Parts: sequence; structure tokens; C-alpha cells
Amino acid sequence: MIRVMTIEDYDQVYALWKKIKGFGIRSIDDSREGVERFLKRNPTTSVVAEKDGKIVGSILCGHDGRRGCLYHVCVDEACRRHGIGRDMVVFAMKALQKEKINKVSLIAFTKNDIGNAFWNTIGWTERLDLNYYDFTLNEENITAFNEQ
Repeated sequence: MIRVMTIEDYDQVYALWKKIKGFGIRSIDDSREGVERFLKRNPTTSVVAEKDGKIVGSILCGHDGRRGCLYHVCVDEACRRHGIGRDMVVFAMKALQKEKINKVSLIAFTKNDIGNAFWNTIGWTERLDLNYYDFTLNEENITAFNEQ
């Protein structure tokens, strides 16, 4: 079952993130408080997938009024290749369309072979015509990568 994510899902979603090899978790942004702030700003667009009452997939999805963005797209390794990821993406994109958002983007680490293959398979286009820039406003918001 695919449904809108709420803050009550946080503990299961965080536990799922911790299981995904190579997944980057930010100390502030991905804390309960950070995710709650994100969900309050974007109450209808983030998604979880449940199987037998357990969360097996999630997407943080939001927009700025102009463009949507997908973050932390993941499916439990044991549940992959069953269309869960695709169904969550479609759910999130339909939620964005309801909010009159016309374009969606995401960032995938270049080392994320599984994720990059997924996005190419479901019809997303890799942009080679731009550079992605970052500027850190809070040095305490550290990313830790799961090494499992």
C-alpha cells in the first residue's frame, strides 16, 4: 500500500534508511525535527510504502511552488523489483501535479549504480547540460553514509 508519509512514520522510515548501503543521512535535516519541518511544509507529497504493516519504502518529496524535488527515495532490499519504487514515484508526482507543479528533479550520487539504473529504467532523463552547486549554511549538518 502506498500512502502519504506522516511524522508518525519517522521511526520506521529512519530504520529503513539505516539499512540501505551507501545511503547518506544528514545529522540535522534527517533528524525527527528536520523531517517534521519538511513534512509540515510539504504535507501531501512525501510517500511511504507498507507491506504487512511495515514500511518498506519511502520518498521525501516537496516543492518550492515552482519545481518539485525527490529526496531519499528507497525501497528495502528484500522488496525491490516489485514495482514499489515506481509506484511511490508515481504517487508523489501525482501529488505534485495536484499542487500545480510541472517539473520534478532529483539528485542521485554517481556511485549509486542501483539508483541510477532505476531512474533510467523508469524514464527519467540525466541532465548533462548543467552543473550542480552546493553551499553549506550549517557545518553541524553532517552527512554520514551507511557502510553496511
